[in-house]
Amino acid sequence: MRIIENTDDLRVLTAELANASYLALDTEFMRDQTYWPKLCLIQIAVPGTEAIIDPLAEGIDLTPFYDLLKEPHIVKVLHAARQDIEIFAQQGGVIPEPLFDTQVAAMVCGFGDAASYETLARKLAKVEIDKSARYSDWSHRPLNKRQLEYAMADVTHLRTIYESMMVQLTRTGRMSWVAEEIEALRDPSLYRLDPKQAWKRLKPRTSNKRFLAMLSALAEWREREAQARDIPRGRVLKDEALTEIAAHPPENAEGLERVRAVPKGFAASKMGKGLFDAIEAGRHAPRARGRGTAAAQLSPPRTVACHHRSAQDVAAPQSRGSRCRTTPDRGRGRHREAGGAGRRRRRGPSRLARRCVRQRRACLAQGNLAIALEGGQAVVVELEEDV
Repeated sequence: MRIIENTDDLRVLTAELANASYLALDTEFMRDQTYWPKLCLIQIAVPGTEAIIDPLAEGIDLTPFYDLLKEPHIVKVLHAARQDIEIFAQQGGVIPEPLFDTQVAAMVCGFGDAASYETLARKLAKVEIDKSARYSDWSHRPLNKRQLEYAMADVTHLRTIYESMMVQLTRTGRMSWVAEEIEALRDPSLYRLDPKQAWKRLKPRTSNKRFLAMLSALAEWREREAQARDIPRGRVLKDEALTEIAAHPPENAEGLERVRAVPKGFAASKMGKGLFDAIEAGRHAPRARGRGTAAAQLSPPRTVACHHRSAQDVAAPQSRGSRCRTTPDRGRGRHREAGGAGRRRRRGPSRLARRCVRQRRACLAQGNLAIALEGGQAVVVELEEDV
């Protein structure tokens, strides 16, 4: 297994990959003890070549790797790319272009919403992924053979998945569907962790302007503290503490000590003083109006039912008599997410999901698809043409 641990070897590797048509990429990182993600491994593969880059190796400069991500003739292939892109954007100042996300493409190819890497590896590469190293401490050195093989598998089978999907997307003429959705991932604003927008993560279910103004001030203070100290938000103050304080702002240290979710002695600490400053700022902040309030951004109750329906509607049909693909489990769970952007909160089915739903409904109306019962659940089945 090829391990890159110095800048000279990295330059050699990137030179070898410079003429590739695509790169299969993945990262392993830790952020359970920090706000900012700690990049621990970069896995990279093309047909005939695969390697692991060690970003923690002493003295290594990742500039050749980030330069490779800018090459316009090389497609960068990732699965569930958002957290990987966040790292590339924050630490390398680059958003890969052109980009292909196999999780996005999986919806168009009929594997449902948020298909996991394991599902695609099993369905398209015909392999089972060993998950035993999933929760490894990737910052520990040295990594053992099992851990390295697990990390490498994230890209070796990604090559097969990508090539298989490209065949299907070319055949069905749906590559433009994928391109539209992936383009949204290239929006730089997704990867800016703006403290002034931190309150949105708390998903307040109220339109009370006084509460929202206070919550916004508190969340901004906590975000700045977490960023400056490089610790998870919850290590500064937990979400429930912010919402309780926003609902009933204490007037003094004694009142703050009575807030159940606030640690004992917090009021007398340095952060406690900053918290009181934030409370005071919240009292005098202009109150949110109109569409800028949290209430305007909340998902209506019907969203959940509609979203789940869309995931079932786009489940890919197969020929009659075969098992029909159903919505797989979400993600690999291999990354720790104490801080950072996380995923965008959906307010309903995406444009891509709606387009897939319309396509399935059209096929149903034309008699090309049928509804069948499998395991007590309705599934979509493609009907074979008579010959």
